[in-house]
Amino acid sequence: MTQKVIGLIGGLSWESSAEYYRILNEAVRARLGGLASARVLMWSFDFAEIEALQASGRWDEATELMIDAARRLERGGADFILIGSNTMHRMAEDVQAATGIQLVHIADPTAERIKAAGVTRVGLLGTAFTMEQDFYKGRLAREHGLEVLVPDDADRADVHRIIYDELVQGRVEPSSREIYRGVMARLVERGAEAIILGCTEIMLLVRPEDSAVPLYDTTTIHAEAAVERALRAD
Repeated sequence: MTQKVIGLIGGLSWESSAEYYRILNEAVRARLGGLASARVLMWSFDFAEIEALQASGRWDEATELMIDAARRLERGGADFILIGSNTMHRMAEDVQAATGIQLVHIADPTAERIKAAGVTRVGLLGTAFTMEQDFYKGRLAREHGLEVLVPDDADRADVHRIIYDELVQGRVEPSSREIYRGVMARLVERGAEAIILGCTEIMLLVRPEDSAVPLYDTTTIHAEAAVERALRAD
């Protein structure tokens, strides 16, 4: 079987990109056996540069960088593209429009898994950008008919702080796991039937046993969807 080449825009942060690389290769080996591994091209950003643009609201500049990365992957031979970050799907439509290959949107396979389980009301954890802006939760609602609950102001601040001050810097603190457990419990009290881990680093901190309802890890789901795409005979 000839695999398609997966183009991964990474470094958003590199901790989650390392997880993408592991999951992509493990999934291909599980499917094909033996010494098989994924065919992957990755463009890896200096996340400090990206974070500075996020923090200052310079999204147009960040979009140009993302488009440039996607075009580099396309020129390098990628057959389709992944953005290894939920937050940076803010510019997914612009990236797709600027390239001639498919962008596999992280929200879509996640929503399909959720709907297949019969869930309609989900809690969403992620960066403040993902939880508060419409590009992600709006897509879940408009394209997939899901009702999306986000934490209250104080909980959103805690979730965001832990991502940027700890997880993207490789720190996994037990005290922060307790904070996330509380945030998820309060979402469940409000009616969440499942929780989307809508930041690609949260999987480093939270495990299924931390939640009373199912967790949907977008990193794993996105990577597995990419492998399905790469092995599809079309």
